Amino acid sequence: MSIAANELGSLTVRSIREGLLNKKFSATELAKSALAFAEKENSKTNAYLTFAPERALEAAGKVDAEIAKNGFVGGLAGVPLGVKDVIVTKGLRSTCGSRILQKYIPPYDATAVFRLEAEGAVLIGKTNCDEFAMGSSNENSAFGPVRNPRALDRVPGGSSGGSAAAVAQGTAVVSIGSDTGGSIRQPASFCGVVGVTPTYGRVSRYGLTAFASSLDHIGPFARNVEDAATVLHIMGGRDEQDSTSSFAPIDDYLGLMKTPAKGLRLGLPKEYFAGLSSETGSVIESAVKELEKLGCSVEEISLPHTHYALSCYYIIATAEASSNLARYDGVRYSTRAEGETLSEMYRNSRGCGFGAEVKRRIMLGTYVLSAGYYDAFYKKAQQVRTLIARDFSLAFKQVDAILAPVSPFPAFKLGEKVEDPLAMYLSDVYTLTGDLAGVPCMSVPCGLSPEGLPIGLQIFANHFDEANMFRVAYNYERATASQS
Repeated sequence: MSIAANELGSLTVRSIREGLLNKKFSATELAKSALAFAEKENSKTNAYLTFAPERALEAAGKVDAEIAKNGFVGGLAGVPLGVKDVIVTKGLRSTCGSRILQKYIPPYDATAVFRLEAEGAVLIGKTNCDEFAMGSSNENSAFGPVRNPRALDRVPGGSSGGSAAAVAQGTAVVSIGSDTGGSIRQPASFCGVVGVTPTYGRVSRYGLTAFASSLDHIGPFARNVEDAATVLHIMGGRDEQDSTSSFAPIDDYLGLMKTPAKGLRLGLPKEYFAGLSSETGSVIESAVKELEKLGCSVEEISLPHTHYALSCYYIIATAEASSNLARYDGVRYSTRAEGETLSEMYRNSRGCGFGAEVKRRIMLGTYVLSAGYYDAFYKKAQQVRTLIARDFSLAFKQVDAILAPVSPFPAFKLGEKVEDPLAMYLSDVYTLTGDLAGVPCMSVPCGLSPEGLPIGLQIFANHFDEANMFRVAYNYERATASQS
């Protein structure tokens, strides 16, 4: 049997598991329906850059065979999965949204992808993204912008806009993206889905194309908190192929998050609410009141170095990007443009291969790392980063979790901020601190603006305390389920 499009949009990890075990549909039938629907919807949103029908049907066939043989399904058996195109997939084109890698076929899978597929996930395709994950609107992709499924004239957020859009439109049940300065939480907020940025080191970065190595995270998108927690639990954990991955044990997210929220101490950082637009502020305020009704205590706290986060981030991130992107020179595996000399070939390859935003960040990063400026900019930014991390450490001695807006505003219109990079950078003003401090943080849908656009509630927790973060999100989601 085929699965109707309206059914695909309501499927969850749990309902797929039950459907497979109860013989309501097979994994192969589900994969075929998901692929057909994704290809049809892609003309509207441009959420996918590459589809993977052979890989998807092969994975689905293995799930069906396992069920027939043992009556067993893995944690993500048959679940349609989207993967951001900065995360490499063996034998499947991985472009990073850039012309310089438009024909690149990786020889290996990222650890996160390998672990999800090992549990039965069915990779539908690679999702569109800002070039090399540099952007806040998904308008920097060399292959065209992504449109927000909730309002096609609006951006889906960036840089993981394609992954968020795929879940929001129902073409993938879960997806994974990367977050360097808010690139999971902001698209999740704009598209009305759940997005999680885990603690730095919780998920292996092996196979994630590097943007800013000390800031990059891989995390999940899902339609509900339970699915996001399931995906994170499966792909997290130590990986010998990534020396920065942590040995810290993974908690029982699914069990612990169902503990009632009563008694949790929640902090509201005053710096995040000063100057917040009324349309976003009122929705966040209502979400906080819902948590108070559940028995949480709420108090104002201060994260005093928040004011410096934007400047700090754009120095560190561009410096690391300048170093990481030096490898794309036209010599090895990137697109080559010919020149009469070696230096001319380098210049031509990078000049035509990289887009405007990537060039801008490479130049900024090269400047702040140059002799005479390193101490004044990069070293100072790292010192400020330490202060921002200390702010969170002190705050978590007072509270169990921190609540904040994800973005100062809902999804903006396509083209609205393209010509003003500084205005675009301000989109991430509330999300940068989580990446700089390396703490887990997430966005959970909490309401709509007067125009009917989704708004997300941001939740921060202490290092490796994702369980408490999920506890807040899950209890809020359950309490407000009848309102959505």
